[in-house]
Amino acid sequence: MRLQFCCQFVGILTENPDLPNKLLMSDEAHFHLHGTVNKQNFRYLSAANPHELHQRPTYDPTVSVWCPVWSRGIIGPYFFEDEDRKAITVTSQHYTEMINEFLSPNLSPNNGTLWFQQDGTTAHTAVISIAALHHLFPQRVISRFGDVPWPPRSPDLSAPDIFVWGYLKSKLPCRLTTYMHSKKTYRKISPNFQKKHFKLLCAAS
Repeated sequence: MRLQFCCQFVGILTENPDLPNKLLMSDEAHFHLHGTVNKQNFRYLSAANPHELHQRPTYDPTVSVWCPVWSRGIIGPYFFEDEDRKAITVTSQHYTEMINEFLSPNLSPNNGTLWFQQDGTTAHTAVISIAALHHLFPQRVISRFGDVPWPPRSPDLSAPDIFVWGYLKSKLPCRLTTYMHSKKTYRKISPNFQKKHFKLLCAAS
């Protein structure tokens, strides 16, 4: 599946040499307020097994943050929260609302050539989610059930997973006391990341 995707992507890149400048690579990550690391979005690359033990409490409050990365930086961040500014679970309904109410207004009016990438999470690939993305990016959605199938278990191919989330989590304090504290801290770190790293990141991707 990964090889098939790479061959298909190379073909698209041949027809669209400027694709690296028009590709939005997106994902969300969960930031634990008590300093717990979510291994799904935090990659540790090493030649040897570090044999580390990860422990976390049964009920650990988290903050779900989403953003797409592209050659012009980061759009967002977007925090999944309810009307009372409390963190909520990312469902297909909440994800679709984010697409329509946050992503769409923040895109350039001339977004007719932009491509969008996401992983195969259920909330991302539900019928209503895919329909909303196809409306914004007709025939330019890289995703499970999209125009270009995204290979499962491939965080190393996605800019947010391979670098962005790990970098931001490494800059956060070990413990974020409250939900609002986490939002303020993230918004403070994010602009510095965009200035220093996004050009290098996109070039490497």
